[in-house]
Amino acid sequence: MAFIENYTGFERVKHVGAMTLAAILLGGNIVLSKVAADDGMTMRVMVAYRWIFATAFLAPIAIIVEWNKRPKLTWTVIVQAFLSGLLGGSLFSILFYTSVIMTSATFATAIYNLIPAMTFVIAVLLRFENLSFDKVSGKAKVMGTMICVGGAMLLTLYKGIEVHMWPIKIDLLHHDNESTTHKKLVGGTFALGIVLAVTSCICYSLWIVLLAKVSKNYPCHYSSTALMSLMGSIQSVLFALCFDRQVSQWRLGWDRRLFVVLYLGTLGSGIVVILMTWCSQKRGPLFVSVFNPLILLFVALASSLFLNETLYLGSILGGLLIIMGLYVVLWGKGKDMKASKAIILSKGALQKNDLEAPNQDQDTPSTIKQGLTQ
Repeated sequence: MAFIENYTGFERVKHVGAMTLAAILLGGNIVLSKVAADDGMTMRVMVAYRWIFATAFLAPIAIIVEWNKRPKLTWTVIVQAFLSGLLGGSLFSILFYTSVIMTSATFATAIYNLIPAMTFVIAVLLRFENLSFDKVSGKAKVMGTMICVGGAMLLTLYKGIEVHMWPIKIDLLHHDNESTTHKKLVGGTFALGIVLAVTSCICYSLWIVLLAKVSKNYPCHYSSTALMSLMGSIQSVLFALCFDRQVSQWRLGWDRRLFVVLYLGTLGSGIVVILMTWCSQKRGPLFVSVFNPLILLFVALASSLFLNETLYLGSILGGLLIIMGLYVVLWGKGKDMKASKAIILSKGALQKNDLEAPNQDQDTPSTIKQGLTQ
């Protein structure tokens, strides 16, 4: 699993630009989800449409790109796709976007940055990762996780003074038309929104760990992602129909609702998956994870400009601590990857020497024989 690091300057710019665009598109998902909720669209219906459009977008790409590459579809792959659609698709989306409505876009995104630290903890509990307290990398990963948790606690428990960034704001929300339910969610259950945000991050972290199994059993990434989107769309539609059965709640016209679900399904899901897959193949998953904090930065700026959300000093300080802890964890993980790469290269060199040694021994007698003959 060694990734080539000798890239030209232009290739580096392409990779950085692709991941920056992916972070902006993911931030747009969070901001637009609040716009759709303000228009009266429930999170359950929005999530259902998101995965329906994502499946419609990704399925043709998977069919064309991986036409003769897909292995046989087994029951194991189907069950793993179902769990992937649940943990990384329908359940995660419903919990996370509901927490966005109950709290704020900036707050929920800051909690979202806990995912790498939570993934590390879950991987350690499931023995996919080693703590290695005797190594600098192990200490860095533990310290970074603690910093992330501390940042999340600071963001949750401390507000501080208001921070005003824009002289002019563009408010996309129709505050006079908000439903009573929406007001209750925003005003009365902030603590529940925190719980939902943390739970969604746990689901997403479990999904990331599950991806290792999915990639091993079904290595075609586009096809597995399309299958996951299909499972997520089925799950989210069935769940939404349990609560939202009125036709008016599902009706899409030429309005903000249609724009939001089209964006979430195509740009915010399909294009993002393609960009992240391409960068992961070229530079590795660690490179992709480094750009995660950019989502928080974009959402904080966009929410204060377009959603009339108030930024507080506690949110900024907590977000900075989470980002700092994230990079400490990634630094430790990077050290582990370099050490593993060195071990793999050294083993390969030893095996090569062992294979060449017998050939040299066999050539020696023939060489001596030729010398004697001459």
